Amino acid sequence: MTAKEAIAEVFWTAFRALPKREREAIVEKLLEDREFMEDLIDIAIMEQRKKEPSRPLEEYLAERRKKRT
Repeated sequence: MTAKEAIAEVFWTAFRALPKREREAIVEKLLEDREFMEDLIDIAIMEQRKKEPSRPLEEYLAERRKKRT
């Protein structure tokens, strides 16, 4: 386990140990932070899309050029 993973685990364990109302208060506070919300949305999208097949950018651009002509 890396140091980053260990720190995350400590915070996660502490968060989960809190009563539900206190956890909800923390989540509400996090969601008020615009930058955090943007990061959270980005993470959710990346997590959802990582199962999708990928392809080289050049291939995608070539396909777009063909569709335009």
